[in-house]
Amino acid sequence: MSAPNLTSISTITAKSAVIELTTGGATVLSNSASSNKVFKVSSLIISNIDGSSAADFTLRVAKAGGSAFSIFSTVSVPADSVLVALDKNTTIYLEENDTITGLASADGDLLAFISYEEIS
Repeated sequence: MSAPNLTSISTITAKSAVIELTTGGATVLSNSASSNKVFKVSSLIISNIDGSSAADFTLRVAKAGGSAFSIFSTVSVPADSVLVALDKNTTIYLEENDTITGLASADGDLLAFISYEEIS
């Protein structure tokens, strides 16, 4: 199935999630195959909860049937601070079978807060 036509939307559901980024990688958001939905990512905030050390993050998008590509690569977040990676001016859409994954340079330092709309 393909993403819904945005001129004939029946439902928009606001959602958010918090994910700990790890050195092994973590799924930040995934739109399953055949969901009949498109996800509009409204904001993505990376928070460094370590009080003394900066940490780097990388975010990748994997498109259906293709390989992953970085939308952010080794971006530093200072200790005890936040970085707004995406906001309403830089929204992205996740079609069916697309996934955003995140990696951190240190386990336990970075949290990703994502706010998105599930559109069908």
